[in-house]
Amino acid sequence: MRKLPALIVATTVLAAVAIPSASAARPAPSPVAQAPVAQAPVAQAPVAQVSAVQGAATTEPPSYSATPLTSYAAFDANQAVAVDAKYFYAVNNRTITKHDRRTGEPLLQFAGDTDGPFKHMDSGMVVGGKLYAVHSNYPEWPMDSSIEVFDTKTMRHVDSYSFGIYRGSLTWLDRRDGAWWAGFANYDEISDDTNQPYGQTYNTQVVKLNDNFEPVASWTIPKPILDRFKPMSNSGGSWGPDGRLWLTGHDLGEAYVMELPTAGSELRWIATVDLPDVQGQGIAWDRSNPRHPTFWAISRPNKLVHTFTMPLDAIKTPAANGWQILGPGQFRK
Repeated sequence: MRKLPALIVATTVLAAVAIPSASAARPAPSPVAQAPVAQAPVAQAPVAQVSAVQGAATTEPPSYSATPLTSYAAFDANQAVAVDAKYFYAVNNRTITKHDRRTGEPLLQFAGDTDGPFKHMDSGMVVGGKLYAVHSNYPEWPMDSSIEVFDTKTMRHVDSYSFGIYRGSLTWLDRRDGAWWAGFANYDEISDDTNQPYGQTYNTQVVKLNDNFEPVASWTIPKPILDRFKPMSNSGGSWGPDGRLWLTGHDLGEAYVMELPTAGSELRWIATVDLPDVQGQGIAWDRSNPRHPTFWAISRPNKLVHTFTMPLDAIKTPAANGWQILGPGQFRK
């Protein structure tokens, strides 16, 4: 195990939530993928919404709807889904099951022992024939996190990167532009251990990391989104083919389309996309076919993995108000 350089962010508030029990099921008879829904994405008129946040009226970005494609039965679809060109991987607390994308059939499963080191795997992503799964000790306090690496061919565990006690509970990881990107979640749920919030939802961060998983920069998520997550937090994140970061919460069937800000530390909320029969959790963009990218998510209560096309062409970046350059006679005093 490689231990990362310590960078501890101390907080004075704590919290916790009950995690779903790990699935004890063994692979059932091979599920078969449902036939793809033959629907083409339809250009949608943006729907603007207004919400009250901390006593002030805030205009939310426009909302759109995802178009369902294919659904797969997946008994392990409890935390997230990861995907590559031929397979998808259903992620549970202590198990990851590899499925054939064509048939939906489960092929191999990594299964951590109940008394072993794997406690709460939250999501995963595939790059270079390896599946990088994020892991934490959630809901124990203090929070610690790690990245656990698996060979996608054999599903054997091959490496581990430990953050130790860090910025929160690691919930997702992705790779873009030569860097790693990660979500460190904090929660408003009250911890059984401390009787305090488990880090406070507003402390949730998106962190850019170098190849050694050392922090390069970090951003916050807009409070109106975090208010939707409460008392939980950010569960999923994946960079889309549009160059935007797509985020999900713990419970709602919504994806939040984000961009990095030109200044400041808060991500810019561009749009919201409704996800039918999705209840938050970990997500993945399938980037194996750049001409036909698909968005993957799960339905935890129905034990399904869903795929969607997204209204990428309809989502536009609005003009931003930021600053002006003033000349003589215009200076603010």
